[in-house]
Amino acid sequence: MTGRIDIDGVSVSPDHFIGGARVSSPATFETRCPFEWDRKLADIARGDAQTAALAAEAASAAFPAWAALTAAERGVYLHRLADLIEANVEKLAVVECLDMGMLLESLRLRVILRGAANFRTYADLAAHHEERVWSSRGTLNRVIRMPAGPALIITPWNAPFMLSTWKCAPALAAGNTVILKPADWSPLSASVLADLIHEAGIPAGVFNIVQGLGAELGNALTSDPRIKRISFTGSVPTARVIGRAAAENIVPFTAELGGKSPLLVFADADIDAAAKKAAGQFDDSGQVCMAGTRIIVEESVKEAFLEKFHGYTDAHVMGDSRDPATTMSALIHPVHAERVLGFIDRARAAGDTVVRGGKRWKEGANWIEPTLIVPKDNQSEVVQNEVFGPVLTFQTFRDEAEGVALANSTAYGLSGIVYTGSEDRAQRVGRAVRGGTVWVNTFLVRDLTAPFGGIGISGIGREGGDYALDFHSDLKTLQILEGSVR
Repeated sequence: MTGRIDIDGVSVSPDHFIGGARVSSPATFETRCPFEWDRKLADIARGDAQTAALAAEAASAAFPAWAALTAAERGVYLHRLADLIEANVEKLAVVECLDMGMLLESLRLRVILRGAANFRTYADLAAHHEERVWSSRGTLNRVIRMPAGPALIITPWNAPFMLSTWKCAPALAAGNTVILKPADWSPLSASVLADLIHEAGIPAGVFNIVQGLGAELGNALTSDPRIKRISFTGSVPTARVIGRAAAENIVPFTAELGGKSPLLVFADADIDAAAKKAAGQFDDSGQVCMAGTRIIVEESVKEAFLEKFHGYTDAHVMGDSRDPATTMSALIHPVHAERVLGFIDRARAAGDTVVRGGKRWKEGANWIEPTLIVPKDNQSEVVQNEVFGPVLTFQTFRDEAEGVALANSTAYGLSGIVYTGSEDRAQRVGRAVRGGTVWVNTFLVRDLTAPFGGIGISGIGREGGDYALDFHSDLKTLQILEGSVR
């Protein structure tokens, strides 16, 4: 390995990881701490087309041997990796906290452990998969999953470790090799993951990391004909670019592209629970794709809801993400903070009402106060477009039909949240709200075997469980004439 850097006592490589070794680049880009922006954490190797080609070659060379293993044999490696993640929770949490800004306690208690669960879940699903076998028209039919080849995984800057493991685990379990391109705003936890993969003994070239700026590196990765699968999480404009590259080579492509999810509250709901959950949408400063950012409340309980909502929102504490008292982290980057403030400024100019918040917590810092906006109408930009910051909108409805219509009135469809005390309404509205996942009287509870993905411009394809394993496989139907072989 080449040089290492120290991140609050954790040794991290700033270099790529290709073919089982660290690879440097002459150019670099920097990563900084969101809540201590004056603190530069590292200069990171900045890959180019040559780096991308090197990674594709390594992944292609390693593919035949990795694909030839049984799912159970691959699972031994993935369980060993999960053990190492669990043993290194504190190191991973510290690095992710400083690099992305997520609350340290949340990372320690929940997020990093989800990474270990991802590898265990997919290892076991692949190992215990039962092929579909049936007789038809005098033949015995068998559906076989075949590893597809090198997979390109492109992850966003929010929750980078969890999302990297969520997307890499099924690819590896299915027998594919992987090239991971982490976001340039938060690349460090992926580098720690590469160290753990090396320690787990996963063969060289099976897992590779190429770091760099999307504009410089993206096309070289997505257009390489050796890439057989592309899985992307990020923005709609970037997905369109990647999708065109995937189409050129006829490469299957999944995309999870964020949302503008409704939080729909009926008068028969537990209003206190609904208001508390609504205020909880400010967690991670709203940098959560599934967040219920459009609060839509039945008119008759509007005042009761708002009173409780403001009380819970007042309890939020902005500050250092390492402080257990902090509940709202800084936004990841000044560029992103300015983007969020731009939405708020345009909302004011357009005649929307900023009920609370709407400005920086500290001048020049990356925190923005928890913000609630009442739009002048449903076509307001802040209602229709994803802000990805601590900005919620508030609307009311008179009856169920109007509430559902408002919930379904954007081009997005990633998720939805419904609060009601009625079983009939839970089933009826839960089915009617347009989204890949709809929660009733809860939020962000995920079963890793369930499908996950978006409708509309929230994405294409599904991740999770067998859905992800099928995506990362070529499916073959083997037919043998019954009685013709012994």
